[in-house]
Amino acid sequence: MCGIVGYVGPRDSEGILIAGLARLEYRGYDSAGIAVIDGAGSVAMRKRAGKLSVLRDDLAAHALPGGTTGIGHTRWATHGGPTDANAHPHLADDDRLAVIHNGIIENFAELKVELVSEGYDFLSETDTEVAAVLLGREYRANGGDLVEAFRSTASRLDGAFTLLAMHEEHPGLVVGARRNSPLVIGLGEGENFLGSDVAAFVEHTRKALAIGQDEIVAITPAGVEVTDFDGAAVDVEPFEVLWDAAAADKGGWSSFMAKEVSEEPEAVANTIRGRVRDGQVVVPELDGMDALFADISRIIVIACGTAAYAGAVGKYALEQWTRIPVDVELAHEFRYRDPVIGPDTLVVSISQSGETMDTLMAVKYARERGARTLSICNTQGATIPRESDAIVYTHAGPEVAVASTKAFVAQITALYLLALHVARVRGTVSSAEGEQHVRELEAVPEKISQILDREQARIEEFAGWMADTRSVLFLGRHVGYPIALEGALKLKEISYIHAEGFAAGELKHGPIALIEPGQPVFVIVPSPRESALIHSKVVSNIQEIRARGARVIAIAEEGDAAVLPFADEVLRIPLAGPLMEPLLAVVPLHIFAMGLATAKGLDVDQPRNLAKSVTVE
Repeated sequence: MCGIVGYVGPRDSEGILIAGLARLEYRGYDSAGIAVIDGAGSVAMRKRAGKLSVLRDDLAAHALPGGTTGIGHTRWATHGGPTDANAHPHLADDDRLAVIHNGIIENFAELKVELVSEGYDFLSETDTEVAAVLLGREYRANGGDLVEAFRSTASRLDGAFTLLAMHEEHPGLVVGARRNSPLVIGLGEGENFLGSDVAAFVEHTRKALAIGQDEIVAITPAGVEVTDFDGAAVDVEPFEVLWDAAAADKGGWSSFMAKEVSEEPEAVANTIRGRVRDGQVVVPELDGMDALFADISRIIVIACGTAAYAGAVGKYALEQWTRIPVDVELAHEFRYRDPVIGPDTLVVSISQSGETMDTLMAVKYARERGARTLSICNTQGATIPRESDAIVYTHAGPEVAVASTKAFVAQITALYLLALHVARVRGTVSSAEGEQHVRELEAVPEKISQILDREQARIEEFAGWMADTRSVLFLGRHVGYPIALEGALKLKEISYIHAEGFAAGELKHGPIALIEPGQPVFVIVPSPRESALIHSKVVSNIQEIRARGARVIAIAEEGDAAVLPFADEVLRIPLAGPLMEPLLAVVPLHIFAMGLATAKGLDVDQPRNLAKSVTVE
């Protein structure tokens, strides 16, 4: 979950490293540090606990000597608390070697005992320092060959890691290795970059390479060399980053989350773009997979957190349009229960970053057992797409705020496109029906824009009034149920208050006991036009909780008068088909969570204890 960046080239590395870390701070903000090889050929380092601004202020007061080779790191603490000593980089080989790390070294304790017995000392509580000391030992054992030292070190490490290192004896060289943790290369003119994702260097180059599993990369100003852990050369295909540095800036918004909520219409539109032909969904990335889609008898969607709720929404469309049974499972539970899967099973993984460790391990497990795999991902060059048989990219652009918003609606959109593509192949949706669904989906961006224009200010206002609220409940039925779960998660993530989402039909089976006078309850109300039976049941649920003193905030479509006598607030969404309503109903919940957190004076972009990309299990 940490952010890493490396640079070699003609420019002073400090500014490049700090700018890269600023773009990666969403990956970890417990501490930060950089190291450079200065003009005298020595390693100079500065690291501080706290957010990147603490390090930046320290460097402004006490500048490092200039150097054109450097590595930098933002940390999300795993082994050892967020202290100066535990911050990265870590030094070894008499302070001549600097190392940074993303991931977890699972056998660090045994290795530390071995190294202590040989007389090595340690200054931190981290597993990373163990890897650094081991690398320093192997560097000397391999005659000062940093790449070979990496090979020897990697063979001793268990777990997930991306390691970057530089040594004062090799200015102009940064070496990296990865296993189950992300690493990408930025290709410049007379300079090269490394990063945990392309945001680290997109300001300087949009040409990139993705490092594969168990590979080592050495970058110099003149070039890049990639080998596997056995020393064999690896050919890596470059790709072009499809967004520029401006897309990852706030652009005048108060927070990245505010900016990204405003971009939800664009995220949906961009995900649809290029995937509709003659009124039908045709996803180019799925060319050649018709035989697979015709033969599969089961779909399993695996994901974590918000992505899992997107999968739960997508399940309704997949089953309704393709007539294939669909299960949605949490990735971190999937592989530990010995699931029944085989060649007729399609496992669909969802991950914004494409590096979610639980999901990656589940994808590998599914492939090992003969299932076919398809990834829905927002990040080019990520690991999960490369481990999958097929990939449908969302095109939400970079999402920096930890709490996902625009990526969520883009994931639902991608699932709907997948469902309509498979339905067309299997003939389970007629051409006329397919065209109708496409028209409805293409209308969603404008409808989200209407919600933002008409309702955002009012939602933020009453969110401010509720700043002292200690608990909020969310209710929904059918596709509204996973939206209720998503609304509760957003509030927990950034407001730090108790929030729960329930299937409205479960009320009388227990949760209604939570209702007391003044209890705020959001209710996602289905359309009375096309979901009349479910609508009447949800209105009954509203009456039940209102009778017990709840304060009801209903999210209902325009013209729905049935909720008015029973709701304290009604947030209107435009008319839409039943399966399109989730893409609209979630928008007020994103705005509300953001507004409540802002009213409480909290950092909506970097909530406590959380990082954007969970790259450890």
